[in-house]
Amino acid sequence: MSGGKAQRRPRRLRGGDPVAVVAPGGLVDAERLEEGIARLESWGLRVIRGRHLLDRAASLPYLAGDDGARAADLREAWFDPQIAAVFCARGGYGCLRTLSHLDVHAMVAEVTARPKVFAGSSDVTALHAVLGRRAGLVTLFAPMIATTAFGVPETHEHLRRTLFEPAATMVLSGPDAGPLVGGRATGVTAGGTLSLLVSGMGVPDVPPPPDGAIALIEDVTEAPYRVDHFLTHLLRAGWFDRVAGVALGSWHACGRPEEIRAVVTDRLGPLGVPIVWELGFGHGRCQLTVPLGAPATLDADAGTLTLLEPALA
Repeated sequence: MSGGKAQRRPRRLRGGDPVAVVAPGGLVDAERLEEGIARLESWGLRVIRGRHLLDRAASLPYLAGDDGARAADLREAWFDPQIAAVFCARGGYGCLRTLSHLDVHAMVAEVTARPKVFAGSSDVTALHAVLGRRAGLVTLFAPMIATTAFGVPETHEHLRRTLFEPAATMVLSGPDAGPLVGGRATGVTAGGTLSLLVSGMGVPDVPPPPDGAIALIEDVTEAPYRVDHFLTHLLRAGWFDRVAGVALGSWHACGRPEEIRAVVTDRLGPLGVPIVWELGFGHGRCQLTVPLGAPATLDADAGTLTLLEPALA
């Protein structure tokens, strides 16, 4: 199989498991947070709230507290041997700043001793690269509990099944999935939100995708020319040089779909690898949970991404 070795899988969740909710990036809406926590508790999970979960940075009110406080909550949850999973409340902005306050080497070492579920998306892409790919851990690019999308039944049910019944969510697809470039490829999944992948270029401890990877890419509120810019930057930087296939997610509020489709075709089509259009993950109303660091087969003609083993053990 191309794409390198599969990473370490955390165990699936069970009723009664303690899980942590933290806010490593943007300001959290209290009402949506309570709704999301109530849903996690309805699944039988025991929720531990980060001490700074509802903080607001005094001088930069778009951040969920100062950088050190956000990092402290993530560290405490990561090193707590009782915590089975860490859920990010929302994205927004701030995770790259949080990275500066983490002992990455210690957090990577913790994965070997006690691998745990890490779930989030959007701005959390920066943390997936470190706590996932750098640490050798399968992580979940997943809807976040203090967001509107988490209230959509299809969205939270897919996350629940991935967490508790991972064998039931091994074939991933969306209603609009289809081939942009046909073909099949097998590799290890990598990627996330496009603009954050660009932001991570050159950042210490943020590795490139493994050879033969299946790249997962989506974004939100970026104009077509901005999507063009981001893709061009990654192409010029060599990020796509060794990918075996590409699965595109949603492009919510990024302009007309045909414009984005034209941009992606122009920029990524010449790679000559299978490309699936709109697999169903990202910032759309219905959001699939997609594992990063997992071996999978991309079938562009069928519009599917099939995991070769459940995301969680």
